[in-house]
Formats: sequence, C-alpha cells, structure tokens
Amino acid sequence: MHISKRLMMRTSRFCLPLLALLAACSPPAERSNAQPPPKAPTPDVPLAAPNRTPPTDFTTMKMSFAPIVKRAAPAVVNVYSTRTVRTQIDPFWSLFGGADVPRERVEGSLGSGVIVRADGVIVTNHHVIAGGQQLRVVLADRREFPAHVLLDDPRSDLAVLKIDVGAERLPVLPIETRDDVQVGDLVLAIGDPFGVGQTVTNGIVSGLARTDVGASDFGFYIQTDAAINPGNSGGPLVDMDGNLIGVNTFIVSRSGSSSGVGFAIPAALVRRVVETAAGGGRSVMRPWLGVRVQAVTAETAKALGLDRPEGVLVTDVFSGAPGARAGLVLGDQLLAVDGQPVNDQAALNYLIATHRAGDPVTLTLRRHGQLRSVVAHVEAMPATPARDQRTVVGRNPMEGATVVNLSPAVADQYGLDPFLKGVLVTATGPGIAARAGFQPGDIIRGVNGTPVNSVADLVAALNASDSWSITLQRGQQQITAQF
Repeated sequence: MHISKRLMMRTSRFCLPLLALLAACSPPAERSNAQPPPKAPTPDVPLAAPNRTPPTDFTTMKMSFAPIVKRAAPAVVNVYSTRTVRTQIDPFWSLFGGADVPRERVEGSLGSGVIVRADGVIVTNHHVIAGGQQLRVVLADRREFPAHVLLDDPRSDLAVLKIDVGAERLPVLPIETRDDVQVGDLVLAIGDPFGVGQTVTNGIVSGLARTDVGASDFGFYIQTDAAINPGNSGGPLVDMDGNLIGVNTFIVSRSGSSSGVGFAIPAALVRRVVETAAGGGRSVMRPWLGVRVQAVTAETAKALGLDRPEGVLVTDVFSGAPGARAGLVLGDQLLAVDGQPVNDQAALNYLIATHRAGDPVTLTLRRHGQLRSVVAHVEAMPATPARDQRTVVGRNPMEGATVVNLSPAVADQYGLDPFLKGVLVTATGPGIAARAGFQPGDIIRGVNGTPVNSVADLVAALNASDSWSITLQRGQQQITAQF
C-alpha cells in the first residue's frame, strides 16, 4: 500500500508552556484519611450576600472563615477508586531464578467530592473514578459507603455518584444559582490533598472564562490561587455565601504541586450534569446553536476597522439549526450569549451547553457596524442522516471495519466537529482493515475519486472495483491510500 500525506491547513493556537496536572493522582493511603467527626452543621440559613468591600481596619482583617467552613466541610467527602490490573510477566524470568511475581495488583486513586443532594448524590471529577472497579466514599464523620456511578461525563470531567444512606438526610453544599462570580472574590478550596485529611485553603478568583487550558472542549474554567494539590480533584470551590461555585479539577505547575494556578469547573455546568443524573439520564445532552466561529484577533480587528478585538466571527451556519432560524449569517460578529462575552468556540460551546434543549438564548451581535440582539431556541443536535452503522464485508481494504454515517449527533458523541460530513470508522475488528492500517476515528472522504457521503456510498464504491484509492481524514491530516 502506498500512502501520500497532505497536511490540511488549520489555525494555530498558543499552548501554555507548562504541564497541566490532574489533581487526583495520589494513591489511597493505608489508613483512613477522613477527619474526626465535625460538630453538627449549622441550620440551613442563607448567609448574607457577598461583601465586596475591602477591609478597612485591623479588626475587619481579623475576621475568620470558620463559620463558612463549619457549614461547608461536612458536605465534602473523600472518594476512593480502585481497580485490579493484571501484571505482565516475562516468561524467561523464572529461568534466571526470579521469584514469583503476583499476576494481579490493585491500583487506586484518591480524590474528593461534594454532597449536592441530601439523599446521597455526590459530584466529583471523571478522572478521579476513571477505570475504577470499586468506588467507596468516606464522609466527614468517618463513615464509609460503597458508591455507584449515576453518570460519568468525560467531556466535562464530571461524574455523579450515589451512596445508599436510607432515610438519613446528609449535609449538602448548595450549588450556586447566581452567575455573578467576579475576579477578586474570596473563595475557599476544600479537599484531601496528598491524603493528609480534609484541608481548607483560601484565595481569590484569579480569572474567569479560561478556555485555552485543560483538555475539555467545554472548558470555561474559573481560575483561582487557592492552593490545590493532588487529591483535591472533585472538591468544591466555595464562595463567601457558603455555596459551591465550582468543582476543582486540575492545576498548571512545573513541579507537580500547587503554584497558585488552579482551575475549577463552573457551577452552571455542574448543575446541568447533576440535574441530568438526578433525572435518570446516563449521558449529558448538549444543545447546540449550529454555528462555527473564529476568534477576533488584533489583526482581524484591524482588517475589519474595529477599535479592539472583541467577540467571534461567524464562519459557518448549519442549515436549519437554531442559529440559522434566528437569522445569523456569515460574517456576523457575535459578542455575547445572554450577556456573557464570547471570545472563542470553546466559550460558545460552554455557554450553550449550560442550557436545556428548547431554552431561549439572547445573542448580541454586530452586523455592518450596527448592534442588534436576536433570540435563538437551542436544541439537541440532529441525528440526520441516520446512523446506518454496519461492518464492512467482502474482499476489499475495509473488510472488518465498523462504519457509521456522520451527523452532528454522532460527531458530538465521538467528540468531533459537528460540521464534519462523511463516514466515520468506529472500530476495526478482525479483517483486512486493521492490517491495512485503518484506525477508529478515521473519516472516509472518497473512493476512486468519488466523494463518500454515506455508508451506502462507501459500500457501493468498494464493491464496484478490484483496486481502490481511498481518501480519508485522520485528525488534521488528509491521507490517500492506494490498494
């Protein structure tokens, strides 16, 4: 097989020259790391609205966070995830007098979580429980419970667990419903760093709407300088009302420990995931607007005659999608969604994902220099064309590959651009396809110069010849293979 590669043009992006570290890599300790039983939580009485007036005297500076901690800490838990893995043993080891090596070993991770419903519903990070076969939760009063997963959402790095506490009502940390977090607000981070036991650190909100960090395509993180370390993942970021404003998820550090640059998933997305799990959903349905955008850079702003970079430019509108029905057109400068500024595609994805299907959203845009507002009703991604999933058979290069029609819904399921079209390879079982080098995630674009827009097109093209030139997209590369 002769393969030629042509790099596809793509927009470059800046990457942080730092190591992004998931803060849940500490193995579970030999002993329980739970804290002694806390005092009974104070009654569920709302605290006063946040006071953003800076301290004016020494007496004010001596004020304590203790009342907030007393209310929040009982709702913070430890999450232990363990799994049994099989050890690969060198068959020649015993020939040289090597001792018997266990064929199985137990691996584990330690993270934190927060009780968000009194009947035992807990939210934590996906990466805390990823691959775990046994999950257990240790409450602040040292009691331990086995846990099961209600919903695991890798794309947002959130997971919702449930423990059985019978008729008991557990202390709860309310999820913030307001959307008025500001840079400079005081916050507390609560968790179990390094397995030493429940720990509280304080800091401020250092930044908002961070989208160029982390691995999630729905990243819109709160940045904080409150110390976050391995084991803090899944723990709450708490405001001065005693409410959860975010779930701590990762840090950026050269050393592997806190350097004052930590990130939390905002409460709005946490609330959507918890609501989905509580309603019996096994996956998060993310509505869409159906537009593709690009950031307005300084160069773009200058070319457009703008006095500053602001918002995003609409570069594509999906026919029949909510954005199209709301009247968005190519070249529109989208500035905000429901008053929240939009500066890139990730921010737009996040702001839409925090809504339910059918919700109205107000879009602020500039067209021909004039500001205007339009309302779009976001909806689930369409599953058109139908999946038509099947395994290719016959003597051809793709024999044994499982393929499916690409639709926005299928693309979203696999974390792909919903505007992509073609046929997606989802698996390569026994057969020629795996030996020929096809991989899950490949998108078949054409066969023998004929575009492939559906599984039916692909099968017909493969059966019509005994030699094939197959064009596919793999990541950002386009590959043409001759068979």
